[in-house]
Amino acid sequence: MSDPGHDTPHVPGPSLWPIAFAIGIACLLLGLVINWIVAAIGAVIAVVFGFLWARDVTRDVREEVPHIEPETRAVADQPSASAVAATAEEPLPAYTRSRFLEASTLGVGAAIGAIVTLPVLGFMVLPSFTNLEEDEVDLGPLENFPEDEYVIATYVSNPKAGEVSKRTAFVRNNGTTDDGLPSFTILYSRCVHLGCPVQPNGPIDEEARTEVDGVELRPVLAQSFGCPCHGGLYDSEGNRQAGPPVRSMDRYTFSIRNGRLVLGELYAVGNVSGTGASATISRYPWSVPGTHVDGVEAWLYPIVPSQVTG
Repeated sequence: MSDPGHDTPHVPGPSLWPIAFAIGIACLLLGLVINWIVAAIGAVIAVVFGFLWARDVTRDVREEVPHIEPETRAVADQPSASAVAATAEEPLPAYTRSRFLEASTLGVGAAIGAIVTLPVLGFMVLPSFTNLEEDEVDLGPLENFPEDEYVIATYVSNPKAGEVSKRTAFVRNNGTTDDGLPSFTILYSRCVHLGCPVQPNGPIDEEARTEVDGVELRPVLAQSFGCPCHGGLYDSEGNRQAGPPVRSMDRYTFSIRNGRLVLGELYAVGNVSGTGASATISRYPWSVPGTHVDGVEAWLYPIVPSQVTG
């Protein structure tokens, strides 16, 4: 009488690699939103355990095929008893239906993950390596900017693109610093909440409007700036006072060339202490509206997108 305990073949226990692979994919997708370090850790986990999973799935077909001695025929048309016994006792490894379905699921899941993840990674990472800067803009002679007064400067940043590249900046001549250097406050007119156009809170002198070399200048008595879309409010230095904006208004760098004011690149501002020429500015690389540039929240936005201010 045979032992029933040996009648059932041993079946390998369930693998934990798919669970670890799924955790890695979850970390990767979560990291794309939270932090690139989390995304990198998730990618490493997914690659390592995905490889182990694939290796486990294909274990049977990767094992060495047992060597079977050539059969010895006793009769010309019939195999020998030893060959029949060897074939029956040592069957060739087969790629079972369950293994095929598991491998197919793994392959389809990897393909779907690549289709979903790679475009997102491209949009997040590639702009940082293809940073596009706008051309410098000559706003005209310094005499066009009275001291301690704001002027609305409207210009076309890219003449080839036409009106679609029209920009507006709020320019104030602060006089000179303690070192005798010229000082200007130049605020970009886009709200740092969602990029809506910011309006100066004060009367605009339309009668004093001038246009020289394609740059339109209009004096304005701006005591503050507001976004009419969602209620964002900034003071005269561009500091956030109320509403949903997450930082101060963006500013332009500038240079003085042959007595003319030339706009440079944009940069983000965390906070401004003081006013005018004596102001202390917390300057950061430019980032899109809605992203923090300082404090703990800045860690949620580690990648600085392309400096395109469209």
